[in-house]
Amino acid sequence: MSELAGKSVSSSATQRSGFQRWLNRNGWRKIVAGIPYFWLLLFFLAPFFIVMVIAVSEAAYSIPPFKIPFSWEALQANIATNFGYLINDSLYYTGYLNSLKIAAISTVFCLLLGYPMAYGIARSSGATRNILLLLVILPFWTSFLLRIYAWIGLLGTNGTINNVLLAIGIIDEPLQMMNTDFAVYIGIVYSYLPFMILPLYANLERLDNTLTEAAMDLGSTPARTFLDVTLPLSVPGIVAGSMLVFIPATGEYVIPVLLGTGSSPMIGRVLFDEFFLNTDWPVASAVAIVLLLLLVVPIMMFNHYQARAEGVE
Repeated sequence: MSELAGKSVSSSATQRSGFQRWLNRNGWRKIVAGIPYFWLLLFFLAPFFIVMVIAVSEAAYSIPPFKIPFSWEALQANIATNFGYLINDSLYYTGYLNSLKIAAISTVFCLLLGYPMAYGIARSSGATRNILLLLVILPFWTSFLLRIYAWIGLLGTNGTINNVLLAIGIIDEPLQMMNTDFAVYIGIVYSYLPFMILPLYANLERLDNTLTEAAMDLGSTPARTFLDVTLPLSVPGIVAGSMLVFIPATGEYVIPVLLGTGSSPMIGRVLFDEFFLNTDWPVASAVAIVLLLLLVVPIMMFNHYQARAEGVE
């Protein structure tokens, strides 16, 4: 009996020492690295699974307003019905196309505005650079909703911009800027421009200035040096910033509702209406699933270039 107890104690000690060696070697790093994966599992994959289940369910007048299928035939019928709406009804694919168009054009404008700003910040001295970075981040200290509401006062028929243009005689009657795609572009570019500037700045700030100096010493003009040296090296920053703007802009809801028009809704507005006005949760979930699939490729591109920018690949 004492021999068995001794073997048991010895086995426990061996296991504890083995676990301690694992912790000392790389265990703590694996545990710490596993925390964000657990977070994603809990707050992304689990909700995604719930949305997927609702997307293949049947709409019903109940609480909650759907019935989960319990047969293969019902599952097939629900998939054909819910996802069929997205193909047969122009409201949905028009919403997707409109969202992708507005997000893409807004991303281009953010890049055209953000690249010179990021380049100027990266080439500034230490004190000036900190001030400029603070000015880029400063809008985040104010509520996003309040900043969008401010544009209503600026772009309205009796808003600041129209009053100034009328006062100096450039126009004879107020311009219709509110409730147009133009206002949506203004709102998205204004709101997401910092997301373009910051990744570009991080990339440009790390560039080796000796490369541009060498190109200039070899007779290259400043414009040619920028096109041949700086621009190619900043591609990871361009892609990272573009994805950070394009991905959330595609599903934007607040800006199109406050500044846009209902005649050309983005898919975020369509999704909201299906959930809260039509109370058709299965179709709304199908809309959300397709939207996520449309954004998978940009997300994968963002992860790829982010890894390249950090030197992982």
